[in-house]
Amino acid sequence: MPTQRPDDRPAPPETHHAETQFTPCDPCHHLTLAEAEANAEFDWSKATDCRVLLKRHQATAECSARKPV
Repeated sequence: MPTQRPDDRPAPPETHHAETQFTPCDPCHHLTLAEAEANAEFDWSKATDCRVLLKRHQATAECSARKPV
């Protein structure tokens, strides 16, 4: 059964992606929390933005926490 929004519209189905395992650095941690808050507020656009920014951050040398799997 799909999750319901407060206004009784069904939420989009959850998608499960293969996540890279890493210990979060500060920017990773911030973006992960921001995504969780956006999902809690049913702000799917903001949650998507957070995931995109997280992936971009992880692809840079700035991300000190990313570990090869």
